Amino acid sequence: MQPEAAGEFLEPDGRPEVLVLRALKLGDLLVAVPALRGLRRTFPEHRILYAAQSWLEPLVLLTGCVDALLPTHGLDEPLALPPGRIDVAVNLHGSGPQSRGRLEALAPARRIGHAAAGWDGPAWLDGLHERDRWTRLLMAHGVDADPLDYRLAPPAVEAAAAGAVVVHAGAAYGSRLWPIERFADVAKELSDAGHRVLLTGSASERPRVLAVQEAAGLPTEAVVAGSLGLLEFAAVVAEAALVISADTGAAHLASAYARPSIVLFGPAPASEWGPPPGPHVVLTDESRRLGRTFAEEPDPALLAVSVADVLDAARNLGVL
Repeated sequence: MQPEAAGEFLEPDGRPEVLVLRALKLGDLLVAVPALRGLRRTFPEHRILYAAQSWLEPLVLLTGCVDALLPTHGLDEPLALPPGRIDVAVNLHGSGPQSRGRLEALAPARRIGHAAAGWDGPAWLDGLHERDRWTRLLMAHGVDADPLDYRLAPPAVEAAAAGAVVVHAGAAYGSRLWPIERFADVAKELSDAGHRVLLTGSASERPRVLAVQEAAGLPTEAVVAGSLGLLEFAAVVAEAALVISADTGAAHLASAYARPSIVLFGPAPASEWGPPPGPHVVLTDESRRLGRTFAEEPDPALLAVSVADVLDAARNLGVL
């Protein structure tokens, strides 16, 4: 599939259109890939639009089943499409009145979502894994979808360092921030074992990543936080020997490329957001989890994970 240039989606091209609403972040996109694949197979003649934040566009197109991205920053603004244009509206954002309302305003010919006022579909169930939640939803609407169909196409860019150990020290919320000194101890151990270590993160996370680099005694060139575009970051993960990360987009990318990973869980339950079967290790202590996603302090379930736990997992994966 040849991706469309940004902005072209604003004009219809004659095909009926499916609009998928999931105006969330990278990990949310990647766990929705099985559902998107099911939609592509079921609606081969439709143009599939994905409503999400614009920075995700490069990876949205790597799913191979979305034709274009509709820039959508959350649910605060109406979707930028006229009523009556969309044939099938799919709510993969949630099941609340806000997401339903944004799609209802488009007056689609068909709605796919969970059961609610004016919506047919299965009841929302708590505790499901996200890949299972959305494939279950589609199957209830007659769309065949496989929760294990989650792999992503490799980006057409060269990895900055093929075979590196990627240590991703950032996260969107304080509740998922494993301590800097622990990341540093892990990075130093892996570097001393002969691995090239890359310290990744966003531009806003660069000060934190630099603190990890300094504490680990690694060279400054180990820090690539803030210097990689999304495709370049995906390329590094796709060629990594190991990815160590909290429950963030980096961990989901490791799953998408079947790269060995160690995922440190805090507020979110691994049963709902954890990696699929494969060379992946989840570390957490569920008995201590508070589950406060937006808290400023790391969740106790995350703090229960020690440096020794991570290094033992690396040994079990054959990296140390």
